[in-house]
Amino acid sequence: MNSFDKLPDFVITYLKKFSLPHWTISNDQKALFENIIVIPSLAEYNELPQCLNSLEQNDKALLDKTLIIVVVNNSESADGEVKSNNKKTIQLLEGYKGKLNLSFIDAASKDKELPDKFAGVGLARKIGCDLALTKFNYSSDKKKIIFFLDADCTVSSDYLQKVTLAFNKKDLRSAVIEYEHKFVDDTPEAEAIICYEIFLRYHRLGLKFAESYYDYHTIGSTIVCDVESYIKAGGMNKRKAGEDYYFLEKLAKLKKIFTIPEPLVHPSSRKSWRVPFGTGQRITRHLRNEQNEYVAYNPESFSILKRWLRYFSGDNTIYTKNILIDAGKIHPLLENFLIANNFQKNWERILSNNTSTKEIQKQKIFWFDAFRTLKLIHYLRDNAFPNINLFDAVDELLKRMKINFQIKRNEDIPDIQIQKQYLVFLRNILKEKFSDDN
Repeated sequence: MNSFDKLPDFVITYLKKFSLPHWTISNDQKALFENIIVIPSLAEYNELPQCLNSLEQNDKALLDKTLIIVVVNNSESADGEVKSNNKKTIQLLEGYKGKLNLSFIDAASKDKELPDKFAGVGLARKIGCDLALTKFNYSSDKKKIIFFLDADCTVSSDYLQKVTLAFNKKDLRSAVIEYEHKFVDDTPEAEAIICYEIFLRYHRLGLKFAESYYDYHTIGSTIVCDVESYIKAGGMNKRKAGEDYYFLEKLAKLKKIFTIPEPLVHPSSRKSWRVPFGTGQRITRHLRNEQNEYVAYNPESFSILKRWLRYFSGDNTIYTKNILIDAGKIHPLLENFLIANNFQKNWERILSNNTSTKEIQKQKIFWFDAFRTLKLIHYLRDNAFPNINLFDAVDELLKRMKINFQIKRNEDIPDIQIQKQYLVFLRNILKEKFSDDN
């Protein structure tokens, strides 16, 4: 572990409590930085150079203030091919002569591998971010920003400029960056990622429609936060997958997540074995034709969520003892869901522990969080409103939102050109109509 000398007290306190001293920074830079980009790399020898090359296209003045830390990692039980790939990646990083301030963490060699019990992207991110805390220039009056990126992503040439400007000008604490998946036209992978990205954007649009506090997308390579928020959130978790979802939920409970509207991050559309769910697994499943991927949550679930959130967020509920009864009037399954999630007991505890209206309102947001929001949508799906055709769902949601939509189709699953029109429309509507900058 790097020396704690000259670090702020709040950083030292966090590191002593949560950091993992087994790993260190290789090719350590003498300078201190305002921005640090942490990139987990698991068998990414072929992909990582494209990621680094895209970062090199950013403004030199900003690159001088930015450190990139690549966390080369594998589990103790990883197969020989993975370990060989990581060994080549380490050699690549050791010989790097490019424009970046580039360091790396060896979590792949013998005696440095990730323990099988915890090995995964969450632990790799945590190791990188915790060590990054020792490399910030805490004397700078600029925001100290941690960027989360993946080795198979590329970024735009104004990635650093747009993010640092937004954080410093708007005094942001945390954000997600708008994204667009990379794909090559007329390939099976393109068909799969177009389908998946339409689903992701439909889901986010549904949360916007429902006026959810947790209306951001949850893609790990788009997360950005300042050092203070990272520490207040308890640092990155060690989950093998879904680490981004739970970390963002913690950040959101500190301050609402801002979305930087420009598509500065371009995730890969490749299939992957690296995590048990997420983009890579969704693409793999689509290519194998294991199930119908052209389905989405019924828009009625978002309508029920909207009515519940509007009711529950009102000040009058503080004086209401009949919240469960009123929830049942919105929909009987909503009442059942709240009962199953011990709402009444939790609500009484919130009221007894908090006296001010402002604090009670905050506790409402904390209790009905991103996870419970998704659980309710799944509960409604499983008990009353099963998934429907993806494009029917998009059409109906846009109709309920009174958004004019001109694309016509004659099939349940239209041809790929019409699917791309759907995708472009959803990308644009989220940026133009629902941008945090509006």
